[in-house]
Order: sequence, then C-alpha cells, then structure tokens
Amino acid sequence: MKFDRFAQWLANWTGRPLSFAIALLLIMAWALTGPLFDYNDTWQLVINTSTTIITFLMVFLIQNTQNRDNDELHIKIDELLRTTRRAHKALLDLEDMDPAELHALRKQYQRMGEREEGRDRRHDPPAD
Repeated sequence: MKFDRFAQWLANWTGRPLSFAIALLLIMAWALTGPLFDYNDTWQLVINTSTTIITFLMVFLIQNTQNRDNDELHIKIDELLRTTRRAHKALLDLEDMDPAELHALRKQYQRMGEREEGRDRRHDPPAD
C-alpha cells in the first residue's frame, strides 16, 4: 500500500535528529522575525496554524506506525506461542476477548508470577 510505505518513510525521516534541527531552526527564524512584524496577530497566527496542521497530520502518521508495529509484534508473539509446546494456545486470540476476560486472564497471570517469584526466593542462594 502506498500510504503505508509513505507513512513509514515519513515516520523514519521525522524521527531523525536532522528533522528536529530543521524544526528548531524554523521556530527560531519565526521568533527572530517577531520584531520585524511588531509581534502582530498575523505573525502569531503563522506559527499557531503551522504547528496545528503539522500536529494534526502527525497524529495519523503516528497511529499508522503504531498499528503497524503492533501488528508485527502480535505476529511475532503468536509465532513464539505457536511453536512453544507449554504455551497456552488460548493466548493466540487475545485480541478477540472482551475487557472482562482480559482482566481475568491478567489476574491469573499475576498470581502465576507471584507463585513463581516465591519459588525463586526459596531457591536463591543466601546473600553474602
């Protein structure tokens, strides 16, 4: 998909130090022109409008890259669960569970973790 490739490219580009430096320079240039325009409303409107538009568009870009990263992570975890014999296969379909089911499962894993932590403490060598 063209949008996905474009969004990935733009996300990579905007996350670089050079992009930050360019944005910082633009803001500094805008600030330095304040006295030239007597700090009037139009001068302020330029930065307000620009940053609002950029922020609005970046929200969609960030959401797209987060969705992609989330999908990639799910696929990797699903593959690990699928190939691990002792893994609970029910975990492969977590995204289909309702919030109450997820909460109950989370509590179950917290209890399992606490039991494991207790076992680990009993088997740890004494501290010097």
